[in-house]
Amino acid sequence: MSKIRVLTGITTTGTPHLGNYVGAIRPAIEASRGNVDSFYFMADYHALIKCDDPARIARSRLEIAATWLACGLDPDKVYFYRQSDIPEIPELTWLLTCVTAKGLMNRAHAYKSSVDANTAQGEDADAGISMGLYSYPILMAADILMFNAQRVPVGRDQIQHIEMARDIAARFNHLFGNGREYFALPEAAIEESVATLPGLDGRKMSKSYDNTVPLFEGGAKKLKETIARIVTDSKLPGEAKDPDSSALMPIYTAFAGAEDSAGFRAALADGLGWGEAKQRLFERLERDIAPMRARYETLIAQPGQIEDILQAGAARARGIARPLLQELRAAVGLRDFRDQVVKPKGDDLGKAGKPQFKQYREADGLFYFKLIDADQRLLLQSPGLESPKLAGQYIAALRAAASLAAAPVALQLGEGVSAADVEAALAALAE
Repeated sequence: MSKIRVLTGITTTGTPHLGNYVGAIRPAIEASRGNVDSFYFMADYHALIKCDDPARIARSRLEIAATWLACGLDPDKVYFYRQSDIPEIPELTWLLTCVTAKGLMNRAHAYKSSVDANTAQGEDADAGISMGLYSYPILMAADILMFNAQRVPVGRDQIQHIEMARDIAARFNHLFGNGREYFALPEAAIEESVATLPGLDGRKMSKSYDNTVPLFEGGAKKLKETIARIVTDSKLPGEAKDPDSSALMPIYTAFAGAEDSAGFRAALADGLGWGEAKQRLFERLERDIAPMRARYETLIAQPGQIEDILQAGAARARGIARPLLQELRAAVGLRDFRDQVVKPKGDDLGKAGKPQFKQYREADGLFYFKLIDADQRLLLQSPGLESPKLAGQYIAALRAAASLAAAPVALQLGEGVSAADVEAALAALAE
């Protein structure tokens, strides 16, 4: 049984904090140890849309790669690479851009949100909106389709992008597949149970709120100092505390087992002082974080080692990407001349000199095919079908049998066309 391909993009802006580790890094690494083919890529092309500071981009890429490796990601068991190290991805992005309707991009949430914000402020609708932001969903589709990922873990705010990737893939398959599906249609794996930690002020831990607890940055000293800044109430030592109203409890629980968590909860309810509670939280976090921090510091001091790991990951990933892109190039007509046989003009064996099937999609969303003769006269018309794959299968059945009797659905003859005309055309194709 083949493994399911799961693909996860890692944003390369900012420095990872405790919330990133609990909510994304740790569960992703645990999932990579299952019976799946896991693809983890650093989305550094995407980062250029949000950040125009080269130094920040460069530093963030290094810190994030070191963090994932230090936290236990095994580059020998997963595909771990930078988006920018796979040149096939931007080329695929262009191929997909050429089949993507502008109207589809107009409906993208990020673009619409920016337009709405501009309009509300009395600005031009497209003020400050780059083509990178506008075309973001196509690049994301290329990330996914390049490796034919079947499952993409995302939050609910990203579901639309997966749906767009499916639409774009289906469109390409329909236009160029000729019965073949180059791209699998990806499924969104909704992360309903992603853990979120409270920050220093009790709100969700986020760089946007400037309330994060560092993971590795600043070492144990900064971790301890930051925990000491977590907002608590004014109850004194000896007074009972409500564990559920304190940010300390969920952070502690995210790292401790059920028994330790129950003990911490009981201690707060029994009057444990806030200072002592924060010290216990620091000690519990440090048990897990200190060994990872040591690995992180070793890695960050040897960027060449990280580079070697990412280049090896890119080489493995390109082993998948290169052959597929060559097929896609050929599918759209960008073929090696040595692979082409040029027929003499007027050759009755050329495509223009024989009947041919054509597939297309109508405004009703259904897929159709028709058979025309050498003079472009309509011989046979199909009803609307649910998928291009189905249309391709029906065409293949007719071609193989060279008989109308092989048609799995009711087909309509062209005006003035007899069944014998169609049979003759099918026979010509068979020859």
